[in-house]
Amino acid sequence: MKLFNRKKNTIQAEVEAGSAVTLLIEGMHCTSCGLLIDDELEDVDGVRAATTDVRTGRSVVRLDEGADVDSAVLVAAVEAAGDYTARVAV
Repeated sequence: MKLFNRKKNTIQAEVEAGSAVTLLIEGMHCTSCGLLIDDELEDVDGVRAATTDVRTGRSVVRLDEGADVDSAVLVAAVEAAGDYTARVAV
C-alpha cells in the first residue's frame, strides 16, 4: 500500500509543478478505453507518459522536462482515440 501512495503523491507533485496535465474524460467504458487513450496521448510530442483511470474518468499526462504541450493537442489526441470527450481539469 505504501508503494501505491508514493506513486500517487509523485503524480500529484508533478501536476502541481506543471510538468503534468490532468484531463477529465467522458465516454470510457472499460480498461481497453483507457489503454487506447494512453496510447494516443503518448504519441504526442513532449508527452513522457499517460495514466488513465476509467473509474475516475481522469487521465494524468506527464510531460517531458521543459516541454510546452498545448492542452488542445492533448484533448484532440483523446478524441482521436474514439468516441470520447475531454477537457483540462482546473
